[in-house]
Amino acid sequence: MLQEINTEYVLFLDIETVPQYPDYISVPEEKKKFWKHKASLISKSESDTPETLYERAGIYAEFGKIICISSGFIRDGKLQIKSFAGDDEKLLLQEFASVLQKLQNSGKRWYLCAHNGKEFDFPYIARRMIVHSIQVPSILDPRGKWAKDLQLLDTMELWKFGDYKNFTALDLLADIFGIPSPKDDMDGSQVHSIYYKDGNLQRIVNYCEKDVYTLCKVFLKFKGEETLL
Repeated sequence: MLQEINTEYVLFLDIETVPQYPDYISVPEEKKKFWKHKASLISKSESDTPETLYERAGIYAEFGKIICISSGFIRDGKLQIKSFAGDDEKLLLQEFASVLQKLQNSGKRWYLCAHNGKEFDFPYIARRMIVHSIQVPSILDPRGKWAKDLQLLDTMELWKFGDYKNFTALDLLADIFGIPSPKDDMDGSQVHSIYYKDGNLQRIVNYCEKDVYTLCKVFLKFKGEETLL
């Protein structure tokens, strides 16, 4: 299948998310009951409470929000990256949806590629678009499509080779392939603090773009193609 895909028509992407509020205390009372229930489901020890678990709220589309979508495509052996980032989630999603719509209207068969994208990035983006009453572009929506019609690629799924109990992080896969780690400055566990405490969105954007570059190189490894310049 991969050999049939023109790499120049693959949009590589990664997202960064945070909880909708800086901390549990800031969550409106009417919303706390929902997080308390979620926290009870994900709790693994007696020390886990809704308060201590709240930093993890960002990984759930019902309790989190997107602060950055970095995307890139290959032209002439180089990856061209554009990021959509900011405090206004609706605005960045509208801008990204517009890009996806242009891809759909281009007359070419484009694909979206992310690491663990089918479990996280793709559904998260789609769900948050629905929250903001943004029409989900067809390229992002797998509902009602046969497998052969899907335009969603997932490098973690490619690595599994059918082993669905396996989870391999992007930085580990990069290391296996001899690709420099994208986690040289920070990792995903620090996004919440850097966004809400440091107010350093640009650092998060830089981190997200590094992930996209690494993702692209990993995908090329699967295809057996030349690496990026």
